[in-house]
Amino acid sequence: MASIYQKRNVWYISIMHNKKRITRSLGTKDKKVARQLQPHVESLIILELTGIRKRNLNLTFSELVPRFLKAKHNWSPSTFDLNKYILTSYLKGNPLPSNPSSRATHIRHINQCWKWGLKNNLIKKAHLIPGDTKGESRIRTYTKDELKKLFTFIENDTFNSFVQFAYYTGARSGEIRSISRDNVLEDSLVVHGKSGRRIVKLNSQAKDIIHSKKELWNYSKDYVSHKFKKEVRRLGIKNARFHDLRRTFGLNLIKQGMSIYKVSKLLGHKSVRTTEQHYAPLLTVEIEEYQLIQRHHKHRKLFLILYVHKNQHNPS
Repeated sequence: MASIYQKRNVWYISIMHNKKRITRSLGTKDKKVARQLQPHVESLIILELTGIRKRNLNLTFSELVPRFLKAKHNWSPSTFDLNKYILTSYLKGNPLPSNPSSRATHIRHINQCWKWGLKNNLIKKAHLIPGDTKGESRIRTYTKDELKKLFTFIENDTFNSFVQFAYYTGARSGEIRSISRDNVLEDSLVVHGKSGRRIVKLNSQAKDIIHSKKELWNYSKDYVSHKFKKEVRRLGIKNARFHDLRRTFGLNLIKQGMSIYKVSKLLGHKSVRTTEQHYAPLLTVEIEEYQLIQRHHKHRKLFLILYVHKNQHNPS
């Protein structure tokens, strides 16, 4: 008879037959999901216990991915979409991105799936992809002239408003690509994105955009990416990405004197340390010109005088 139980928040199934017991993780923290998985896993275990079928300990990656995506991970919708996009792309045989940061993201998520399979006894070996999993920090921000060019010459009025709204809020693309007036409060916007549900502060510039639109935008991820690339190419703005608007927002607020703590809250970072890690390289180039005072010769001469004086009174 099968029984399920929870250990360290994860549900397991246990079956005994002819004094032989098999216990297996159901790979979920959700009891409802565990109950749904129980009949299927139970039948497989019974076949193994009776010797009718040997346990498959070496799933292919194409077999592993659907199980990995179906399991309970406490991901936000955007994190699930990112995992699905990367893993599906990899299964199709698409090459890893050439951009260091994007490549690192792909490697990290693919390896995460392999490790999950190994942890849950679904594979014999995790075929991890070697390479950097952190990526290089991007430090591209827009100049004042580039922002003016974007806001003035992007021809589609609604997309132009969307680009400006992204800059004035510092929000992630996934948080504002599709917004409803039901989520618009007096001075803020309720969004769901990478960090889950959060409140985005609306300044007067962002509120003016919202109030000026009869209908708000509803864009897909691919549309924003392709449309923005097309616009910056047409305007002659090099090495430009949509996410650079968010980075420029944070940097400009810090340069204007806002504390990094407040900027961290506006960006929706989990900690100020995250904000510091992102903006430290940017702020380095903003430090004003300085010169080191050359005093080492004077100090060296004084040291020699003191050394000679001391040794004259304390001969060895």
